[in-house]
Amino acid sequence: MPLAFDPLSPDFARDPYPFYAALREAPGLTYFEDFDIWLAARFEDVGEIALHPAMVRSLEGLVSPEEIAEQKRAGNWHDMANHSRFVQFSLLDSDGAVHDRLRKQVFKLFTPKMVNTLRGEIQTYVDGLIDSLSDRKEIDFVEGLAAHVPGHIIGRVLGVPDADCPQLRVWSENIVQFFDIDRSDARKELAERNTTEFFHYLQGLKAERLKAPKDDLMSAMIVAEQAGMMNEDEFFSTAMLILMAGHGSTIDVLGSGLHALLKFPDEMQRLRQGPGLMKTAVQEMFRYESPLPFFHRYTTEEVQIAGQSFPAGTKFGVLYGSANRDPAQFPDADRFDVARAPNWHIAFGRGAHFCLGNHLARLDMDIIFSALLKRFSSIELTDPEPIYKPGLSVRGPASLGIRWQAA
Repeated sequence: MPLAFDPLSPDFARDPYPFYAALREAPGLTYFEDFDIWLAARFEDVGEIALHPAMVRSLEGLVSPEEIAEQKRAGNWHDMANHSRFVQFSLLDSDGAVHDRLRKQVFKLFTPKMVNTLRGEIQTYVDGLIDSLSDRKEIDFVEGLAAHVPGHIIGRVLGVPDADCPQLRVWSENIVQFFDIDRSDARKELAERNTTEFFHYLQGLKAERLKAPKDDLMSAMIVAEQAGMMNEDEFFSTAMLILMAGHGSTIDVLGSGLHALLKFPDEMQRLRQGPGLMKTAVQEMFRYESPLPFFHRYTTEEVQIAGQSFPAGTKFGVLYGSANRDPAQFPDADRFDVARAPNWHIAFGRGAHFCLGNHLARLDMDIIFSALLKRFSSIELTDPEPIYKPGLSVRGPASLGIRWQAA
């Protein structure tokens, strides 16, 4: 390959798309030794793996418990008591009947109809937040605004008091960081400690709801547990997953979405003049900079992918971030287009693991960007080259300094 795949490099963090293009141009799939994984970068191959009936997220039942333990030791996933109980096992990393049972307990609260009942509450919260910032000439959009919305909204869905939501973000980020390539002992200790603190917090919140149930997801999950639809570990694992998934990826795509509008000022102006394009613009933000660009699958049987044969147990890396910039699927794929249609991107995954929170994330973004364009006649970058987070598993700016002027 003309460009070595190096997802920990500063060049990759700054712009991963030349690396992805090199993978797409290489024949077949590419073996990445650091993860002992075969990388799928083309839209067609990523979609086939994500939807293939032989593909699973977990090795359970595929190899022996001894082999799983050995793989965990090799990847430094071992000796993490609570991380193993509540993070390494989850709705996201389960399959078949277990996955279906757990997903069913929370799915009904994330349908478009249910999510839309939150519109007024989200609008009020966003308007108040912007009011508190509007007298400033410059802000860090990520820390000043984006980071305050998704966690508070998903926290309210679950039943977390507003005052506790900022701490949830800290726990979530410190737990999720261990899913990337760098799994040092220091990062491992950070993930385990934060998982433990998060677990103890949720124990206390659950105890409160047992005494005084409310109209929230925590109370609904208690009913499901009491009915035998989930056990205690599944209860806490699912609560953690919902809160973690409701934080980082939406914050990241809010930051990268605004950055895209600022890099393509004609598209921002187009959106100002045609606010009815906001829904397609939000979808384009997810395609253009997919906030969760990498996931894995294992095959339970021998499969043929991209003209190659792979035995049972093979691990695949599906690169959503690359697939969503594949010119074979998206004309002028590196251009940000607020009216792109059709836009069958794969940022939310496909198949059984399609993102539960996609409707809520898109509603958050619709409300936030609509408010920004209405309230501010001018928005500019204070730094033309924002620093993006390093690694393979996330994509978003660490900060995004902007200068704005009220309309």
